[in-house]
Amino acid sequence: MPVSWRAGGVILGVVFFLAVLLVKPIGVSTQFVIFDAIVGDLVNPEYIVQTDDGNYTSTNAYLAKSNGKYAKNASNPLNYSFVFVLAMMVGAAISAKLRGGLSAEERNMPALWRANFGDSSQTRFIMAFLGGFIVLFGARLAGGCTSGHMMSGMMQTAVSGYLFAAGAFLTAIPVALVMFRKEV
Repeated sequence: MPVSWRAGGVILGVVFFLAVLLVKPIGVSTQFVIFDAIVGDLVNPEYIVQTDDGNYTSTNAYLAKSNGKYAKNASNPLNYSFVFVLAMMVGAAISAKLRGGLSAEERNMPALWRANFGDSSQTRFIMAFLGGFIVLFGARLAGGCTSGHMMSGMMQTAVSGYLFAAGAFLTAIPVALVMFRKEV
């Protein structure tokens, strides 16, 4: 049974509120850094090392900063944040399965996309990947992510969250207007 966007928004708000109240604010982009560090450590076992005092450090300055916090998380990835990201992917797969998979309408490209970019699913995949990469790169450059800055940040009434949200929309709207010039 499909959930309306309104009910989905309320559910998302309740989940974010409970996460902030009971555990910590939600943010996921750091887990991409942790995943990269896990892979790096598999390739080079000297990439992340435990120091004599029990802390962790890395040959990578980013992982070593904050007293090796990221290096420690990569060495011991079964923590709340990393498991949360994995659970999001598993939850999405379970949700799609319970709904019976994607409907024919959901599998088809929207008419607006076809009018502007054609029917190539490869082009759509590449554009989605590039868009995600740019957002993730910008998020890490800003020291956070859309969920951490905008959703959790605004929930905590952080000025930076509101500034990030304004910047995101002030950028996204003109980009969408340029990308989707042809109307259906």
